[in-house]
Amino acid sequence: MTGRRSGSGAWSGSVTTGPTQRRARACRHANEPSRGPHPRAGPAGRSRAQGTLAGVRPGTDLPLRAVLPAVLAALDAAGTAVLVAPPGTGKTTLVPLALAGLLDAPDDGPPAGTSPVRVLVAEPRRLAARAAARRMSDLVGDQVGGLVGFTVRGESRTSARTRVEVVTTGLLVQRLLADPELAAVGVVMLDEVHERHLDTDLALAFCVDVRAALRPDLRLLATSATADAERVAAALGRDGAAPGGPDDGPDDAPDDGLPAGAAPVVEADGVLFPVEPRWCPPPTGIAPPHGLRVDPRLLDHVASVVRRALAEQAGDVLVFLPGAGEIGGLTGRLAGATDPGGAPLDVVPLHGRLRGDVQDAALRPTPGRRRVVLATAVAESSVTVPGVRVVVDAGLARVPRTDLGRGLDALVTVRVSRAGATQRAGRAGREAPGTVYRCWPQGEHERLAAQPEPEVATADLTAFALRLACWGAPRGRGLALVDAPPAAALDVAEATLHGLGALDGDGRAT
Repeated sequence: MTGRRSGSGAWSGSVTTGPTQRRARACRHANEPSRGPHPRAGPAGRSRAQGTLAGVRPGTDLPLRAVLPAVLAALDAAGTAVLVAPPGTGKTTLVPLALAGLLDAPDDGPPAGTSPVRVLVAEPRRLAARAAARRMSDLVGDQVGGLVGFTVRGESRTSARTRVEVVTTGLLVQRLLADPELAAVGVVMLDEVHERHLDTDLALAFCVDVRAALRPDLRLLATSATADAERVAAALGRDGAAPGGPDDGPDDAPDDGLPAGAAPVVEADGVLFPVEPRWCPPPTGIAPPHGLRVDPRLLDHVASVVRRALAEQAGDVLVFLPGAGEIGGLTGRLAGATDPGGAPLDVVPLHGRLRGDVQDAALRPTPGRRRVVLATAVAESSVTVPGVRVVVDAGLARVPRTDLGRGLDALVTVRVSRAGATQRAGRAGREAPGTVYRCWPQGEHERLAAQPEPEVATADLTAFALRLACWGAPRGRGLALVDAPPAAALDVAEATLHGLGALDGDGRAT
């Protein structure tokens, strides 16, 4: 891509054919029949999403309403955009409906004079994908699988009527590898990009490549719950150019701290209700986490904080723990706990290893009963646990790590980042003023890492490297990756793949 960004964020210039275009075209199936023109959202569809706010659907009067026109205008001008909005503001549900022209439309048909456009929303977890589809279906007064559907591993509920499909990010990567054109998709929305999972980084880079080579009409929106969006905006604006490469932009590009062509960033205002922090440091002598191990005395302390929260506050309690093992341990410690007000008390687990129906049940309030929901990071963003007024944060997270020297990879327990702690606290202020009990000293808070480390910097990259090779971009050459993968980790991954016969001598998939 040559040219430069205008003040509005739009590109002026021309598209040139180069290695990126040739590589993406090579991903297409041999002898694939022509699919004809791709549907695009026309002005009528945008007018419907922006201009009928007088007929607001119940449940959609959320803070994000105020910036929807700016989001749609940014996508119209630049084709890509980043939306920064805290949890609970409506980005996961309102934006896809607006993009599909469904937010305030009373009927289920496309706006007059436009073709139906499918909006593909990618969520990092199956729980979030199902929950988002269910919530959007409720907002438009339809059943899941009608206007809004979802597809996750082992389950799909879509139909010919579906205008918004929610998928997991890993499934989106698989679809891109099978069909880079994303036929019949007009908009891709990558939700929760701040979590920086490997699949999210891959999906973003592949979509940028597809826009450059095959689908310049494909619009791409990345959403983030944290304000650290500059690197994502720069990646979205790169026309398939690697970081620091010759295509990052002309020398006379605007000096805004980003490469020329960085996608416009739209920011929405903060939490719905104030959340009061209370600091509850554990007793001295508790060992820091090591590998998967968490000192049982820390769980004893968290259980005591939960009992304190039940006594001091009203509403349901959401407890953040690093994994399913700790959830089981805390469940046992809370056996016999009661609500001081006399209401029946339920202790409910919520983590990724549960069956889908059990996960969904944890997101439904129980009338007349008080709940303590014990959750992993699945409840940090994308999903809302109704009725929560209190968060108890153990201050730990579980992340993938690889030991290149020993060739081992595993999950390890680490301290939560400040950004993660802020997101967790925000779950208490989704529906009313709330309280967060943090199980660490206030003085340690500023010493926490500002953001979580991206998985590309810490995780095993074998599957990541194979997908890059299948895309035709060994080692990510020419792709708009938000962060370049560590060379040493890629070397180990490629050596493994060569040993399995999955790569040839040039690093391409066999």
